[in-house]
Amino acid sequence: MYIENNPLNKYISYWLISIFLILSLMIVVGGLTRLTDSGLSITEWQLFSGIVPPLNASQWEHYFDLYKKIPEYKLQNFSMTLEEFKVIFWWEFIHRFLGRLIGIFFLTPLIFFSFKLGFRKTIRFQLIFGLICLQGFIGWYMVSSGLTDNVDVSHYRLALHLVLAFIILTLVFWNYLNYKDIRLPRKKINNTLISFFILFLFIQIVIGAFVSGMDAGKIYNSWPLMGSSYFPDDSSLLNLLSFSIFNDPSIVQFIHRNLAYLILLFYLIIFFKIYRGRNSEYFKIISIIGFLLILQIVLGVITLLSGAEILVASMHQISSIFLICSTIFLLYLNIRTS
Repeated sequence: MYIENNPLNKYISYWLISIFLILSLMIVVGGLTRLTDSGLSITEWQLFSGIVPPLNASQWEHYFDLYKKIPEYKLQNFSMTLEEFKVIFWWEFIHRFLGRLIGIFFLTPLIFFSFKLGFRKTIRFQLIFGLICLQGFIGWYMVSSGLTDNVDVSHYRLALHLVLAFIILTLVFWNYLNYKDIRLPRKKINNTLISFFILFLFIQIVIGAFVSGMDAGKIYNSWPLMGSSYFPDDSSLLNLLSFSIFNDPSIVQFIHRNLAYLILLFYLIIFFKIYRGRNSEYFKIISIIGFLLILQIVLGVITLLSGAEILVASMHQISSIFLICSTIFLLYLNIRTS
């Protein structure tokens, strides 16, 4: 349902699409931060003072000395130079800077709109801001998991951090659509199928974070087989029933691959139902989703074959943003159709 006309609506829509773009950029930078192993380069959470980067040699040495105290440096990067440290520092710094920018850029207009429209009419934005604040806490919760006993952050906390980012992105995009005059289809399609499709996409994001967090994309760099067989030969089928299933990189990669096939199957079911039902108003969006899904799978395969090469892996994550949003748009059209 399109929100009734109001002079403020135009500015709210501009605000939301700007937040959406910055959130998308932050997800991309976050992925690159993980791919470059930069996430642990800043070992303290400085909410206000951390907005200013090191400005002289002594400050750079201070940050580098802090980094030298954690396991990642002691066990893995002990030969790193200050110049090499600066590279990973900047990735994490930019990621945190974007997080602060989102918080400020969301809160300031929110205060204004809340005064103009009232708290009740902006409560959904208050809730999104609450999630943004929670995301900042979870980001530090994730980083802290790699500062004491491990050389990497917990892949469970990484997955939580990533999926919450996509939830916030989805909510911002959904609210943005509410402020656009969108032509709705004349009849609905099966909403349950679309909902399951989106659910599987979000589960795939979680599994993808597990793959990234455990560097599972750097093993079994072959497709369609994992080495010489369909199932990884360093694992057992019984491991699929184990409580530690998501701690096994080979099994996690196996799940990630096969969940992609299941998602493709669900898409084909939705696709054929739309075309068999001659719901021509959905043809464009379902075709876009199909293109993005195929692109996502192809990029996933290339990411595997390349041993998780940074550029390809980043493109794989970027395409997931487009895929999620186009599917959310399909759900929006279907739900809003009377």
